[in-house]
Amino acid sequence: MTDDTSTDIRVLVVDDEVLTAEAHAAYVERVDGFAVAAVAHSGSEAIRALRADAAIDLVLLDMNLPDTNGIDLCRSLRTAGLEIDVIAVTAVRDAAVVRSAVSLGIVQYLIKPFGFAAFAEKLGAYRDFHARVGSAVVTDQHEVDASFAALRTSTAADLPKSLSADTLDRVRAALRAAPAEGLSAGEVATIAAVSRVTARRYLEHLADSGVAARASRYGTPGRPEVLYRPR
Repeated sequence: MTDDTSTDIRVLVVDDEVLTAEAHAAYVERVDGFAVAAVAHSGSEAIRALRADAAIDLVLLDMNLPDTNGIDLCRSLRTAGLEIDVIAVTAVRDAAVVRSAVSLGIVQYLIKPFGFAAFAEKLGAYRDFHARVGSAVVTDQHEVDASFAALRTSTAADLPKSLSADTLDRVRAALRAAPAEGLSAGEVATIAAVSRVTARRYLEHLADSGVAARASRYGTPGRPEVLYRPR
């Protein structure tokens, strides 16, 4: 674990496999804006960690634990009044479990096995969501819609074969830094260190997936320039 700053999202990693928990903790430390607060290997350890540290923001939760399962643990957390965000990190693919996860407010569901790119994509989307809902008041419907849209990600498993997860990560990172009016494909290409054609292909994929929004910039001769910004 590393020292975190007050702006880091503090994460509790919960997995019964020691090596897996260590690997996920190492992944967390590689993603900007996150810090590992604690690691637990059972439901009871997780609850003790959460009660001991009220500043934990997010739980990365395996569904299979030695003393409980992730769904029951989430129910226990809600019953205890611990309204903490949870990302399920699990090999469980049962549709009933997924439905229960949604009903309990689990914000993301990441299926094992996965690489760092998919993991970072989920955490990056959560970071956007966390930043949007961090204020006490949501200003309007657009902001509500944008907050929920921030959780929708395009993982490597969903990508067309012509796209790569690593390049998608760079394009999304560039897009997250966009000013309010958005960025053109050329501007994203410069930030992400890819060609303009490549940037446009990935931006169009994000726009078609509902993660990015298109706008137009006028004021120059010829056709208006297409701009992209996070939804």
